[in-house]
Amino acid sequence: MRNFRYFAFLICVVWLCGTILFIFRSPNGEAKNATALEPVEDGTLSAWSSRISAIQSQLHDMRVERDNILALLNDCSHCKKGNPSFVDNQIVEKTSSGGFDLDTIPGPAFESARRGVEEQIRELWWFLSNELKALKSDVGNAAKNRPQDALVHSLENNVEDLLKLSTDRFRVLQRHVKRLKEDSDQKGWREQEALELSSLVQRRLDYLQNPMNCRTAKKLVCTLSKACGYGCQLHHLVYCLIMAYSSQRTLILRSQGWRYSKKGWESLFLPLSRTCNETNTQNIVHWRDSGNENDQEVLLPIIDAMKPRVPQLPLSVPVDLFESLKKFHGDPPAWWIGQMIFFLTRYQPDTDKFITENQIKIGFHTDTPIVGVHIRRTDKVGSEAAFHSVDEYMVEVEDWFQNHDVERYPLAAVPRRVYVASDDPEVFKVLQRSYPAYEVIGSPDISKTAALNTRYSHSSVMGVIFDIHNLARTDFLVCTFSSQVCRAAYEAMQSVNVDASNRFKSLDDIYYYGGQNGHKRRAVFPHHSANDGKHSESSPLRGEIDFVPGDLIGIAGNHWNGYSVGTNDRSGHKGLFPTYKTEEVVQVADFPIYPEVPRRDPSKELGIQA
Repeated sequence: MRNFRYFAFLICVVWLCGTILFIFRSPNGEAKNATALEPVEDGTLSAWSSRISAIQSQLHDMRVERDNILALLNDCSHCKKGNPSFVDNQIVEKTSSGGFDLDTIPGPAFESARRGVEEQIRELWWFLSNELKALKSDVGNAAKNRPQDALVHSLENNVEDLLKLSTDRFRVLQRHVKRLKEDSDQKGWREQEALELSSLVQRRLDYLQNPMNCRTAKKLVCTLSKACGYGCQLHHLVYCLIMAYSSQRTLILRSQGWRYSKKGWESLFLPLSRTCNETNTQNIVHWRDSGNENDQEVLLPIIDAMKPRVPQLPLSVPVDLFESLKKFHGDPPAWWIGQMIFFLTRYQPDTDKFITENQIKIGFHTDTPIVGVHIRRTDKVGSEAAFHSVDEYMVEVEDWFQNHDVERYPLAAVPRRVYVASDDPEVFKVLQRSYPAYEVIGSPDISKTAALNTRYSHSSVMGVIFDIHNLARTDFLVCTFSSQVCRAAYEAMQSVNVDASNRFKSLDDIYYYGGQNGHKRRAVFPHHSANDGKHSESSPLRGEIDFVPGDLIGIAGNHWNGYSVGTNDRSGHKGLFPTYKTEEVVQVADFPIYPEVPRRDPSKELGIQA
């Protein structure tokens, strides 16, 4: 059944691809430039109008075809569980020793293909919606210049209708893709895999941080003195813990005099160890290029100063965890970093009390759907990130709610609720004035503590901890990945969900980790462009780059319009490239496997962290 459903969705995707190709061919049959639409001229208006009418018919036929396919699914007896060919090709069986007692779960090929379909649909929609909006703008400008031209105004209305129809088709397609994932999750195998792997990592960290003999244990010393904000310092500690894990050294944190709290990190969070929190000698050596295997206590530099660049740095994940991790999660590096954040940010009782009391005070709960929005302002805008209006965030919020309503159909639409975190209290006034249909949840008082003159204070750090905690527990996150707080919330979200890799929308950057090793995509299909990344001093980034299957492309960003920007490692050329012709490369590295820690928790006390 699941195999046939998967085939059905591939057919739907092919239909949608054909529709897009039909839309974006010029009247003479030549494909249009994917990165810019030509202005609408008088001689093309009639042709565009006829073509849009035909496209509307195509979209209708696509829906009829999809309905016919889904009707066949209900009568499909040969593809139900138990069909030998289906089991042989798509299913991996686990015995009771794996916790599934002869249950069947999708194999790696099925999960890889399913995630590939999800990504292709997203990229396809970003391309389609971007081009339709550009077309709408072109036709709208033409309508302003020709106020008496009935044909132009008719075309303008047709483009608007086409955008709405395409959006509706996309929402329904997303609904079925989600059902495909749910149908393949027999008896919650994804959750059980996630529970077991999370438990393993946390028990390994506990073992590492609580050595039998603290005096003789090898240690890695990390100082919390980096001159940056809370999100940046949290990621510095994540890097320290990853390096401790990879070198099998107990992490010793020096945080007294911390700029946010003079009493140190442990005044807000539990100590990293119950038994070993101090160094034993005065002979602490610095991290050396030649290695420190024989040194008992080593001082770690900041990630930007680390030499050599060891392969265990983010975005790498441990090779011994990867095979299990990729079965249930779409962004293994974010999951791995989320596990580090969970261990580092176990709350002291007073911190936990602060969060609980303030959640009650502002009415934060997850009983009904809620979208988290982090709006970055103050000193970051203009220096580290571009300004994004409240409306830009809310477009994505409303889009998620409309998708959610389609997924729930025929149940009633859910109330609109949004949790807002910002360093600008004026944001709350704008939201309440401009979006009266939304329940806006958040604390303007906490936003005030993020002002530049009070940022490095106890009240400020409690506020950002509160915001990250709540953002990580929303159903969807809208923010800018240029912000460390935004990325920390996304990473923490992975430790409270089985797989939250698609539960975000960044208005600027793709996900990254400051100081990371290279982030690559691999070419799956060939691509030939007209200029192959040719550039000049006045235009350093011009056009698209060529690649052949197997080429590695260092990705610098996604333009969220079907195109990304990066550098081909083979040719050295930099430019735009169609994302759909490439696939994500997850870097894996050798980490210790900690044989002293059993793979499965003997106590059976497994659970996704809450």
